[in-house]
Amino acid sequence: MQHRTTYIPRFRISLVRETRGTYTEQKLSSSADADRLLRPMLQDLDREHFIVIGLDAKNAVIGMNTVSIGSLTLAIVHPREVCKPLILMNAAGFICAHNHPSGDHTPSSEDRQLTTRLKQAADILGIRMLDHVIIGESGHYSFADNGCLS
Repeated sequence: MQHRTTYIPRFRISLVRETRGTYTEQKLSSSADADRLLRPMLQDLDREHFIVIGLDAKNAVIGMNTVSIGSLTLAIVHPREVCKPLILMNAAGFICAHNHPSGDHTPSSEDRQLTTRLKQAADILGIRMLDHVIIGESGHYSFADNGCLS
């Protein structure tokens, strides 16, 4: 009987810096800080963009990753894609955010369900979810400020 050799692929996982932006704050301590950081990137887009911000143990920004770019009304987001860059950044915590191209920052039922799933996944992995912020034309909505992350 002849044995066939099977080769198993080996992978190296790495985090690659694409660009570097400037940010003057030392750390993110409120949803207003997150809004100030993200609004210039998200305010005039014609599609939903979902971003995750990795934070160190003192809530200083380690880096950001665009998890998903969707359509006018929807960005497909899965906890696995949110958590992957956070693990690679060695993040202790994170804030996630997305824009509503309609300008209305009111969360949809899908936004609420996603936030619950992300919080559950983060808790399992031991990464603190500090907030989920929705950027709208005239303001922002913070799940943390509204007591939705307890």
